[in-house]
Amino acid sequence: MLHEETLGQRIAARRKELGFTQEDMAEGLGVSSQAVSKWENDVSCPDIKLLPSLAEMLETTVDELLSEKPQAPVVRLLSPEQRKDPKDMLLYIRVHSHRGDSVKINVPLPLATTLVEAGVSLHSQNGKDDLLKGIDLNQLLAMANSGAVGKLLEVESADGDIVEITVE
Repeated sequence: MLHEETLGQRIAARRKELGFTQEDMAEGLGVSSQAVSKWENDVSCPDIKLLPSLAEMLETTVDELLSEKPQAPVVRLLSPEQRKDPKDMLLYIRVHSHRGDSVKINVPLPLATTLVEAGVSLHSQNGKDDLLKGIDLNQLLAMANSGAVGKLLEVESADGDIVEITVE
């Protein structure tokens, strides 16, 4: 997550990273788009009761959202009783380039497992500055199947390209 100076700037940056409009966010949170605009322009702050829903929508934590300092990525290891059925879980892959390009892939966990078993890899064919090349999806899927959820991986290149892999 980008850490800007203000809460409003952090909300706006994360909303844009995820490809949401202010209207999308307003609808998802049950507020007006004017309220979201006021948050992002630091005219007002979200109601404290909205913070958990806002953080969930922005795929972050309340601590990360409110903190001016970067937090360690949150990965939780769930007990067997707390785990979802893997068929109801998603693998999120986010690639953000320093040029502003963004790729978002949401794959059901069973499909990701099937693709990996079939030999599909994440790295590009051009081989240039490939952040995905060294990522072992088998290992990440094994972590997910062992009860790990949250942001399992974040890699940033010297150029500022970022890859995030999350399981929820």
